[in-house]
Amino acid sequence: MRASTVQPRLDQVTALTGGSRLPMSAIADIHLQILAEGLQEAFDALRVGEPATIATGDEPEVTALLQARLNRMIEENVLWGQLVLCVVRGGESISFDGSHLEKRPDLSIYLSDRTRHFPLVVEAKILDDGNSRTVASYCDSGLLRFVKGEYAWANREAFMLGYVRDGSSIDTTLSPRLAEAQNLNPPRYLVEEFPTRIVSGSLDLSYTRHGREFVYVCQAPPNSPGPISVWHLWLS
Repeated sequence: MRASTVQPRLDQVTALTGGSRLPMSAIADIHLQILAEGLQEAFDALRVGEPATIATGDEPEVTALLQARLNRMIEENVLWGQLVLCVVRGGESISFDGSHLEKRPDLSIYLSDRTRHFPLVVEAKILDDGNSRTVASYCDSGLLRFVKGEYAWANREAFMLGYVRDGSSIDTTLSPRLAEAQNLNPPRYLVEEFPTRIVSGSLDLSYTRHGREFVYVCQAPPNSPGPISVWHLWLS
């Protein structure tokens, strides 16, 4: 039987981290809030300009439009342009131990005052329960990737976008799912803080905090990543 090729690749991790102590320093909450407002602004513009795709397109179609709009905003929105260098869709990255070399988060936001090696990662999911786009998929195929160290493993924060088509909200849909999963043995998403609303206009914006059990393979103790804060922005 052929041996599995899924194994840690310490050379890849070492080359990427370059001896930096991880995790990276936290991004200020005010900057994360500005980024959330920019994501909402871009989505609102697309709802006006490309309503059919926003209403019925698949996830890559919507995300591709969003990426293009966010990059245009660098030149049009002074505050966004000060924070953001560029936004990349589907850029390849490695997992925390290098065992996977072709992880592709939906969006990577490269910030002007941060290292280029570890962008802010954004994962997006359609929420349309009647068409099997459930909050379970949002969590299992999105949120869980941050908990396991597939995405944003060097960072202290990340974003999840919900493209809402069924009237769901974070309070009515995400919070019950996380509470239910926390009662499993073992807890599924290692929730340390349940959705906490961020007051920012009419945005459906909250953050959650999750434990992470992996360790940094090329770093002497202390080599725990600590928890990750995931900012959830649901766009409807």
